[in-house]
Amino acid sequence: MSEMRVVGIRVEQPQNQPVLLLREVDGERYLPIWIGQNEATAIALEQQGVEPARPLTHDLIKNLLDTFGHTLLEVRIVDLQEGTFFADLVFDGEMRVSCRPSDAVAVALRIGAPVFVDEAVLTEAGLVMPDEREDEVEKFKEFLDNISPDDFKATDG
Repeated sequence: MSEMRVVGIRVEQPQNQPVLLLREVDGERYLPIWIGQNEATAIALEQQGVEPARPLTHDLIKNLLDTFGHTLLEVRIVDLQEGTFFADLVFDGEMRVSCRPSDAVAVALRIGAPVFVDEAVLTEAGLVMPDEREDEVEKFKEFLDNISPDDFKATDG
């Protein structure tokens, strides 16, 4: 098992399909997982620190765990079958619950639980991308965040 960090949500064009992007903590492999719009929104909101007026489903799961006194120890992405990823929520007392990786990651982010991926899954679906490319993308995103339409106005000169 390799521990992963959640890079974030990207949108694949032209289908406008959300992709959850995970990266090895102690490696250079990435794992892209195509997910639904609702789960993408839940993950993105949590990463941005946005608290909805009412709890979302993943917030409800966290609240239920807190209320019933159980601890989510980790999330494991354990299998890939015909393009579909499978995950387990691993709780105290050696309890496991099977679920979609997108739901598992959304809950893990809210609780602060680590995310792991089985080596066979990473071997089959993981991608190696040089760090320089990620740095370039981050710099470009930062540039876009800090630019305004006024920066493109023509000057008399």
